[in-house]
Amino acid sequence: MPYVIAEPCIGTKDTACADVCPVDCIHPAPGEDGHEEATILFIDPNECIDCDACVEACPVDATMFEDDVPAQWEMFKEINRTYYDESPEAAEDMLKSYAVNKS
Repeated sequence: MPYVIAEPCIGTKDTACADVCPVDCIHPAPGEDGHEEATILFIDPNECIDCDACVEACPVDATMFEDDVPAQWEMFKEINRTYYDESPEAAEDMLKSYAVNKS
């Protein structure tokens, strides 16, 4: 997984990253099922071409290269994997757990 969207996206869910993505690998984008309900956006590791456009476009610095994810946000790597490998609902459950544990 080259890029990850982390905690700063929570409560923001700005779609500037999805708007600039040349391969439409950021989901759920506006108009897609689940966009309104999603807590954050997710980068599909199988579609991403490592162009870095999303990193530059993110107004809250939530998008970063996987190796650059700070220790306090390591969980977001697994949350992103879960979204694509298991289900959006499972990823949202992990985000809820993250929010509870952070409080």
